[in-house]
Amino acid sequence: MPRTSDAKARLMEAVGGLIWESSYGTTSVDLICDRARVKKGSFYHFFESKSDLAIAAIEAGWQTKKAQLDQIFSPTIPPMERLRKYTEIVYQKQSELKAESGRVLGCPLFALGCEVGTQDQNIRAKVDDILVQHVRYLESAIRDAHARGEVFAPDAANKAKLLFAYYQGALTRARIQNNLEPLRKLYGDTLELLGVRKLEPAIV
Repeated sequence: MPRTSDAKARLMEAVGGLIWESSYGTTSVDLICDRARVKKGSFYHFFESKSDLAIAAIEAGWQTKKAQLDQIFSPTIPPMERLRKYTEIVYQKQSELKAESGRVLGCPLFALGCEVGTQDQNIRAKVDDILVQHVRYLESAIRDAHARGEVFAPDAANKAKLLFAYYQGALTRARIQNNLEPLRKLYGDTLELLGVRKLEPAIV
């Protein structure tokens, strides 16, 4: 039995993993408690429902991801290098997950949002807010690259949305196919979408 001080964190970690690996609908409170090694009474001490736990877990996961993105997209790093590093990390993470679980899991937020976005407005709103924040990192890199004359993107906000939609489409396709292939050329396709003529080799 975990200490009370870490039971809440264990529950958030457990629900995040279960939803990502399977689905929100098949993830019951009992399954969450089993994985977290927390009694059901403790679950309801911290959270009123599975939805409340999922939202807390999403926010906690975003804070961890945000710290990583702050480093990747630091203004001190050349803008195209930021985009390169971002795409490399996306591929690396999915590759590691496939090695561990045997499956390409794609984006947990997109998977969750697509599944319950029409059923749970609180989860939908939380996922949407995080995705909007995520796009802003791409926008900052594209805006800086345009200022340096490396790309032509006078409307960096719109270009970032288009690029993010491409990334999410590739991640979703990789999950459906259980295949890393759609993610191998993320950076090369990024350059093409941004109108850069000299394409870099694909990730191998």
